[in-house]
Amino acid sequence: MKKQILPFVILSLFHLSTSAQTATFKGEVIDDQISIGYGVVTGDVDGDGKPDILLADKKEIVWYKNPGEKTGKWIRYVIAKDLTEQDNVCIAARDIDGDGKVEVAVGAQWNPGETKNNKLSGAVFYLVPTEDRTTLWEPVRLHHEVTIHRMHWVKKTDDTFQLIVLPLHGEGNVNGVGAGVKMIAFDVPENRKGLWGYDLIETNMHMTHNFQPMEVSGRFAGLAVGSKEGVQVFLNGVDGWAPSGNWMVPGQGVGEIRMGTLGKNQLFSTTVEPMHGNSLVVYSKDNRTVLTDKMKEGHALACADFFGQGRDQIVVGWRNPNVADIMGVRMFVGMDPEGKKWQEYSLDDKIKIACEDLTVTDLDGDGDLDVIASGRSTHNVVIYWNQKK
Repeated sequence: MKKQILPFVILSLFHLSTSAQTATFKGEVIDDQISIGYGVVTGDVDGDGKPDILLADKKEIVWYKNPGEKTGKWIRYVIAKDLTEQDNVCIAARDIDGDGKVEVAVGAQWNPGETKNNKLSGAVFYLVPTEDRTTLWEPVRLHHEVTIHRMHWVKKTDDTFQLIVLPLHGEGNVNGVGAGVKMIAFDVPENRKGLWGYDLIETNMHMTHNFQPMEVSGRFAGLAVGSKEGVQVFLNGVDGWAPSGNWMVPGQGVGEIRMGTLGKNQLFSTTVEPMHGNSLVVYSKDNRTVLTDKMKEGHALACADFFGQGRDQIVVGWRNPNVADIMGVRMFVGMDPEGKKWQEYSLDDKIKIACEDLTVTDLDGDGDLDVIASGRSTHNVVIYWNQKK
């Protein structure tokens, strides 16, 4: 495994005021030998107080230990391998019990063309950690539907979590037509090696490629689910999760969905349209703004405030070269209060990455958010270090 540290790349970013701000990202390839890199997340695996990187690769679930210093090596550990005949496809990691270490769940048996036989399509596992978290963990098989595709640990109340799992297709679907997708909500048992209770949530939606949890402590729990039909909000009520009938994006095929803030209590949604699509779109109030339509197979999306502007920027990745033979990761910075004007920037054109997934966290504890991305055909894991001062 080789490691590259690439030169500084400077982006000139502007506040909504007339004063300019300069932010610098330094790209670092921490692994150039992955297979696909289906899903990348972060969290403290070993309880040392530093966020680590976790990856769902083709046949392995791995984590990279945060060295705690910029010049340190990210050591790779395998915690699961060959869970199913088909590929792994997704991963969720979050500290759900307050012990300072993440709990990990994964989705596997990725076989999107098989929607009838659940022995051949779909799998969900909770991984029980060993005392030495650098060794193989114990997989516990949970209920699954066909074509398991995305998952999140979601805070149900202030002190309880659920594992929410979203398939891509409904049972028996052909080309996204047929029965609606059934989302799964798992309750976490006291004995995590035992039976996990679950509810099946009828979505009446198709090609549900991704979803975004919405959490407001003590007040609100929701899910924004993207599909062929658009983005619908699901709410957690006294009878469990159910569709609200509130469509954030109606009648428009959506592959990725994330939410951010424009500041001053104004929110926006951003999507990749359609599934594996070419367009990055922002929805704010009654506005629909296409930021770019130059992607090919857009597949990764995040919103966060990287520069302390009091509003979020957008990071998007795509995995195939477009007509200009470009692929990779781009950042969009808002230039007006309404969310209609955005400026596009490249994080680092010197790094070739066919972006399959990305996530955002502060890896070095400097108070600024960094970007972590996985590359499909480029077989790499890249950290884009935010050097904002």
